[in-house]
Amino acid sequence: MERDRADDLSLHALVAPDGARALARARFAPLAGAGSPGEAALVETLRTWLSLNCSWDRTAVALDLHRNTVRQRITRLGVLLDADLQDADVRMELWFALRWLPDGEDDIGRPR
Repeated sequence: MERDRADDLSLHALVAPDGARALARARFAPLAGAGSPGEAALVETLRTWLSLNCSWDRTAVALDLHRNTVRQRITRLGVLLDADLQDADVRMELWFALRWLPDGEDDIGRPR
C-alpha cells in the first residue's frame, strides 16, 4: 500500500500518459532526417549519456565508441534539438521525454 502512494507522487504520475507520449514525439521530431549515424543511434547515445551522468568516457565504453564520437553526437543532438545540454533542466526534460517514447515505435515515435 505504501508503495502505491509513493508511485502516485512520482513525476510520471503528474502528467497524463498521452500527453507525455506526445511530448516525447514532439521533442525528438527534429531527429527525423538526421542522417548518419541515424536517429536511433543518436537517441541511444543521448539515453546512455544521460543515464551515466553525462560522462563521456563511461558512455564511450558502454556504447563501444571513441569518446570523441560521443562528444560529436551529443553536440549534434544539442544542435538538432535546439537544446543547451549543459543546462540541467534541459537534460531533465529530455530524460523525461526519453522515458515516454512509445513502445512498438522507433526512437522518435514513428511506427517501426
